[in-house]
Amino acid sequence: MSHAARFTYEKVPLNIDGVQLDVAVIHRTGPKTPILFLHGFGSTKEDYADITLQASFEGHPFIAYDAPGCGETECADLSRINIAFLVKTAQAVLTHFGIDKFHLVGHSMGGLTGLVLAHEEPDRVKSFVDIEGNIAPEDCFLSRQIHDHNRDDDVGFFRDFIDRTRLASDPASALYAASLAHKVRTGAVRGIFESMVDLSDNAKLMDKFLALPFPRQYMYGVTNSHLSYLDHIAAQGVELACIPDCGHFPMYSNPALMWKHIKALQDRA
Repeated sequence: MSHAARFTYEKVPLNIDGVQLDVAVIHRTGPKTPILFLHGFGSTKEDYADITLQASFEGHPFIAYDAPGCGETECADLSRINIAFLVKTAQAVLTHFGIDKFHLVGHSMGGLTGLVLAHEEPDRVKSFVDIEGNIAPEDCFLSRQIHDHNRDDDVGFFRDFIDRTRLASDPASALYAASLAHKVRTGAVRGIFESMVDLSDNAKLMDKFLALPFPRQYMYGVTNSHLSYLDHIAAQGVELACIPDCGHFPMYSNPALMWKHIKALQDRA
């Protein structure tokens, strides 16, 4: 029995600051405003593939791709990868597909990438769902380990990072840790983590997030309700979406509610 394709998969060749990429992309066309999905560290484009199973998103085109250093995307120089490089990659992907205005959804590393992208090009973004992306120094609970547990040996650091993550109390941590070694290139870890910490500590991310001129939602798992800034950003007009039975990974722990909240914000944009 044949089935209609849920989405198109392809490799897109790009050159970012002289570095050759072959970006693994899944996408779908449609008459409505496109959605750009930016996955987190240790995740891949497939986190968002099930948008095609959500009836409420019928007609919405989308793009999701593996960030350089992750998944099936090939990068000729892993040492060049940092958040600024990931932002340029996102811009190049949008250009390749001829996307002008779009809804933006980013998780963790992808949320930080999305914040910088939206700050640089706010007129293109219709709405932004930030799923526990970095907006304050306290958000570096994963990335700051590059300093707190630093090793000269990047292979050893990443192995130890996976071991610590596997035993973490956050829901879905063991599931997440199980595939980290397969989804992330070791040579990309340091540059990504160091840039995430630097931006979180020094780039006034909170000010940038609160200044964005379109509907914003901050989605977080109930186990992270302790984040100190939640009341503050809510008072500044950011919609909060607390996901029950969930930690840092709503796409693994409670995807149905994740999709519901994403759709609700985009409908109001």
